[in-house]
Amino acid sequence: MAEYKPPYSRREAVIEANRCLFCFDAPCISACPTGIDVPAFIGKIAHRNPIAAARTILRANILGSSCAQACPTDVLCEGACVVLSREGDPVKIGRLQRFATDAAYESGAEVLPQPREKTGRRIVVIGSGPAGLGCASELAILGHEVTILEKQDQPGGLNTYGIAYYKMKPSVSLKEIRLIESLGVEIQCGVEVGRDISTDKMMRDYNAVFIGIGLGNCPPMRVPGEELPEVIDALDFIAQIHTTPLHKVPVGNEVAVIGGGNTAIDAITQAKRLGAARATIIYRRDAESMPAYNFEYELAKMDRGDFLFNTVVKTVKSDSSGHVSGLILMKSETDPQGRISTIEGSEFEFPCDMVLKAIGSEKRVELLRTLFPSIEINSGGSVACDAESGQASLAKVFSGGDCANGGREVVNAVAEGKRAAFGIHAFLTGEQIEPPMQPSRYGVAGTPNGSGFHEPVRVAER
Repeated sequence: MAEYKPPYSRREAVIEANRCLFCFDAPCISACPTGIDVPAFIGKIAHRNPIAAARTILRANILGSSCAQACPTDVLCEGACVVLSREGDPVKIGRLQRFATDAAYESGAEVLPQPREKTGRRIVVIGSGPAGLGCASELAILGHEVTILEKQDQPGGLNTYGIAYYKMKPSVSLKEIRLIESLGVEIQCGVEVGRDISTDKMMRDYNAVFIGIGLGNCPPMRVPGEELPEVIDALDFIAQIHTTPLHKVPVGNEVAVIGGGNTAIDAITQAKRLGAARATIIYRRDAESMPAYNFEYELAKMDRGDFLFNTVVKTVKSDSSGHVSGLILMKSETDPQGRISTIEGSEFEFPCDMVLKAIGSEKRVELLRTLFPSIEINSGGSVACDAESGQASLAKVFSGGDCANGGREVVNAVAEGKRAAFGIHAFLTGEQIEPPMQPSRYGVAGTPNGSGFHEPVRVAER
């Protein structure tokens, strides 16, 4: 299955790196939630030292490899690139980041600092997704003993199970897991909190707890026929691609994807690439209202995905054997207040044999209330925690990632995990740690040219 953004060769990477202007106040750094010093790592690639570049990346973002492939760099670091405004085409920061981290993993070079002397403090992390991994790695580097509890068979959360295959293979996530384990982090898979270990025991046995459980399943559509076997959660469909040989992943001939976000785009694109003759996104609003990024939308169109806008599902139809045979749809309209209503007399049938639900993910309020009955949940259904430290309403409990922010990008989850790690460290030791954002070593001694950046001063890597 062809990759969306294939890796650079060494020559391509050096050429692309030399397009960078090495800005003094680089907006790409501010656009990265983990604060990667983009001009610094690109400068090291330009000087043919990708391992040093990887050290810069991974010290700021332990999941820098997967973020390079799975995060929307087009609207984050690359969207802020000065070259974009000057030339209409940004420096390909994501692909350069992948080049550097790939080189580091292939070489087996040491890319992380040695952890501090052991503090004797023990922290348990619930969930091994991006937030949990970001938190655990920083705590381990600070000298704490960290145990991650993961209920799935494999660690990694969304990165292992939920990223479309054409964007990133699960092997990338598992390489990052091994890197984090090399810091001394213990990951226990197949362990479900509340079943295999009680919250009370965790609170007794550990000095602090980090909650990084992400979001739950797709909510029900609440339409007749939704219980049919070919109606499945789009994320479950994507997870199958990561856990089953591609030729054995069941895919319909005519696939309907319900929703308009990035998961819907992943689902339609994967369905087409797995052999569906037709795959169609059905979205209740117009194209301009889709929450999916525009570049994702364009990608789905390039893969010959179809779209039905201003359309809602009324019924999932079945054939005589109890399998999906189609949908009954109605056209919809949106009033100035954003409320959606169906248009009388607009009902029509849409043939399909598979329905993928991508209408969002439920907040895990019930689970949180079960595990931590007195924890504060905000009005949106997420863990209420301090914006600076990640500390929740319970003294020893911290949180980050989708269960705290309501659902954002992988890189946001890593950043929030790091933030909570520094909050936990301060809570346990009194030492305040600032995130490691160092000023770029390029452009600092340059001469202002009147364009908002400095001409690059190239410094050889030592």
